[in-house]
Amino acid sequence: MSVSPVIVASGGANLASLKFALQRLGIDAPVTENPDQIRNASHVLLPGVGAARDAMMRLDAAKLTALIPQLSQPVLGICLGMQLLFSGSDEDHAECLGIISGRARRFPQDKKLPVPQMGWNQIRLGAASKLLNGLADGGYAYFIHSYALPEGDYTRATAEYGTSFSAIVAQDNFYGTQFHPERSAGLGARLLANFLDL
Repeated sequence: MSVSPVIVASGGANLASLKFALQRLGIDAPVTENPDQIRNASHVLLPGVGAARDAMMRLDAAKLTALIPQLSQPVLGICLGMQLLFSGSDEDHAECLGIISGRARRFPQDKKLPVPQMGWNQIRLGAASKLLNGLADGGYAYFIHSYALPEGDYTRATAEYGTSFSAIVAQDNFYGTQFHPERSAGLGARLLANFLDL
């Protein structure tokens, strides 16, 4: 099967950098909110930047909130896009796609750890997943977020920021990274390549 991924037009500022990251892997993925194009793609990438409720309103307006949970091909949620795969977020009490059970919670206030977390942080690999092939335990990835998912059965890698949280998740054909692989140098490029190999 030829690889023909799409990037969901979620309105995030990281769309261009994600498209460039895929181009560096030899893949030209269109940015779209067309349900038929998304349904027929080999892989679907769901990026997100901003607030959960706003992102859900954009998906709903594009008639994607019912479609995305029904997808059977590999789906990768990135940053807010990962959080949208879950039941909800404490941010504005947003209800999300409900594909994976769990709620994103705001980092606790800590004078030594400003919120949002913004910058490089180590990830610790956990349960086996093809998404982790070739990733170094303790490798660094680029994060920018105020909300995070606790550890659960879905967790494949964690990071620490005052508390341990899920950095990579997987459930069935749905995957997610709390960090931005398109901004995470070699580790991110390898993860994207692994996703496209699924």
